[in-house]
Amino acid sequence: MSTSARPSALAPFRIRNYRFQWPSDLLTSWAFEIETLVLGWYILVETGSVLLLTLLASLQYLGTLIAPALGMVGDRMGHRDLLVVLRLTYTALASTIMVLALTGHLAPLNVMIIVTIMGLIRSSDLGLRSALLADIMPAERLVGAISLSRTTQDSARIAGALTGAGLFAVLGIGLVYAAVASLYFVAAILMSCLTRPKRTVATTDLPTNSRAVSKLLDELKEGIVYAWNGPGMGAALCVAFLANLTAFPFTGGLLPYIAREIFHTDQTGLGYLSASFAVGSLIGSITLSLVGGLRIARLLIGATLAWYAMLLVFVEIRTMPVAMACLVLAGIAQSMSMISAAVILMRTASAHLRGRVMGVRMMVIYGLPLGLLAAGSLIDIVGYSATGSLYAAAGFIAMLAIAIRWRADLWPVHAPANAR
Repeated sequence: MSTSARPSALAPFRIRNYRFQWPSDLLTSWAFEIETLVLGWYILVETGSVLLLTLLASLQYLGTLIAPALGMVGDRMGHRDLLVVLRLTYTALASTIMVLALTGHLAPLNVMIIVTIMGLIRSSDLGLRSALLADIMPAERLVGAISLSRTTQDSARIAGALTGAGLFAVLGIGLVYAAVASLYFVAAILMSCLTRPKRTVATTDLPTNSRAVSKLLDELKEGIVYAWNGPGMGAALCVAFLANLTAFPFTGGLLPYIAREIFHTDQTGLGYLSASFAVGSLIGSITLSLVGGLRIARLLIGATLAWYAMLLVFVEIRTMPVAMACLVLAGIAQSMSMISAAVILMRTASAHLRGRVMGVRMMVIYGLPLGLLAAGSLIDIVGYSATGSLYAAAGFIAMLAIAIRWRADLWPVHAPANAR
């Protein structure tokens, strides 16, 4: 990098609204990570069921199916205002768990119900953050702002994993949730400090009859058809769905089971495993932000295949330090794979359809709960190692099939997806 290029890394902070959105998103991400680890450990300890653990993790992504609809709500009421409402809702739900835990009335059923409500809205948070960034950030600074936000999410995963595990071990779930509720509340206050962005695209009023529903459905259909048929975009969405279905279950929802049953460790060990994957993801994000001139579509293929290769190794390891090192490498490959997919979508999508394309991208995350539920059942039947090997091998083969199916869009040097 040249000396003149280095200051641009912090250029987004020159925008007042970004100085409020960045810490608000950071605190929200931190709270998300603490909740995921704490509730996963609670359900596993209380029930001893890996199937219920995977069900809990799956419920957190229930809202991916309605993400495009929430995105259109944000387009009409304002992304900033909708994020404030969502984060105040998170505060109320976290406070409910806190009260139940401190009064001795918390039970796995209570947790499942609250997580179901949370899952309906939480899945849209990331997409709405990106939409708000596009609202407040000048076009020439948008890529830098998105890159900086990505590294912030990765660092929040590290801090959230280690802090959540440590607090749970020392304080118990009730006091941990007092901290979680506080994080959400402060995040909502910071988000409310943003100046409402000016609307760059006018939204027409909907009719007050059934034509409103028809219009919304037509817009959703247009976005879905466009996203799957754009050059390279179908491949990027397939890779995102495949990764959520077969890769993320073993570095996310199943980690409490892996920590307790495979490595025979406690909450602190779970935090180390989760943080290791997040450290790798952070390294991958920073590396991509510093290295230019990459053929992004080719990187998508190579990084995804490397990710599955590391998972094949990880599921056979029984030593914590080696497993942590393997997760770091898997995290690096994961970050490069998912960032490459996002770049392909951003470069290819027409400006007036980016919101709907983003909604479709959020919808494919639904592969994760499907993969988690299937993995939970398979582990009970054939065991952890066999299930992990099956998932990683199937993912590797499917990625090769995607690369062959879309080779004209992904491999040629002069393909739009490989533009430097």
